[in-house]
Amino acid sequence: MKATLSMVALGVAALALAACETGRQQEQPNTLVAVMSSSAPDMQAGANDPVWAKAKPLNVALTNGANFGAPPGDKGDSKAVLKAVYTADMLYLLIQHADPTHSVRRGPYQKQADGTWKKLTDPADKGGDDNVYYEDKWAMLWPIDNSIKAFDKEGCAALCHEEKTKPYGNKYTSREGELADIWHMKGQRTAPGGFVDDQYVDHTRYDEKTSRNAGRKNDPGTATGEYKGVPMVGGKPQFMPRDGKPANAGGTYYIKSGDEVPFDDSKFKPGDEVASFLIYPLQGDRADVRVAVSWAKGMYTSVVSRKLVTGSKYDVQFSNLGMRYGFGFAAFDNAQVRHATPDDPLYLVFAK
Repeated sequence: MKATLSMVALGVAALALAACETGRQQEQPNTLVAVMSSSAPDMQAGANDPVWAKAKPLNVALTNGANFGAPPGDKGDSKAVLKAVYTADMLYLLIQHADPTHSVRRGPYQKQADGTWKKLTDPADKGGDDNVYYEDKWAMLWPIDNSIKAFDKEGCAALCHEEKTKPYGNKYTSREGELADIWHMKGQRTAPGGFVDDQYVDHTRYDEKTSRNAGRKNDPGTATGEYKGVPMVGGKPQFMPRDGKPANAGGTYYIKSGDEVPFDDSKFKPGDEVASFLIYPLQGDRADVRVAVSWAKGMYTSVVSRKLVTGSKYDVQFSNLGMRYGFGFAAFDNAQVRHATPDDPLYLVFAK
């Protein structure tokens, strides 16, 4: 009888220890726990869908980005709250991050007092570093197949290399065979169409002629890219949106492909601004990640969806729900490259 009680006691203790270990795994710092859901969230409902009440938030401090309320030239901080749920075949993320300004004026054309048109740019931008007339963005980076050896120690810094060729350096992995999946939400170029730009990073080094973006590349599938600039023709923008509204008077700072019409200068007065680019829907492999984005009262809310398994070699595959998946997160406030990031790598796990 004593032996039986001892065995029962040992069994209870083992179960308790296992429960503690499971809880410990889910409660590790910097770990986002995705919970199983029988239904997908309504992406247009933002954080109000009841599905998100089941998910535990991960709070992430973001530092050293341009703007975010800091004086010009200084570095600002932000914070993000992430949640995750999954269904039989899909992953959904709720991303909310603080941004005091809704930045939409990405390089617009502005009509001057003398009737000419001028493209607005950051006067301090020496190339690829606009922090005045840009857009709000966020990005996630996922090592593919745990191939990036230094990620657990360095996080995204393992792929960012400070070099004179580009502000904030170039992105590439250290070795051939190391790959990372990038999800890049661009507030004015991809989000209006419901897309996050699906990209990847490999080991390619910067070369002025052959690889100006170094290892950062686009997934295949969209020949036009996500946007194309509207040129000046005869001193005026070539196109305007069909509704003819100035961007700063009820219009948009982008023109959706198919909605462009020849420019009619008579519709605009000095001070009016118009879009300087067309946006295109992403296609194929590059269109795997979808998003619904809103901004209100200093907070961005993004609901993101992607298949757990896409089958693409350029994507992270969430095929093993018992694994831990490393990732990085960055937010951009009206900044081309100067993003705010956490100090440490983040991780995603799937609760059973």
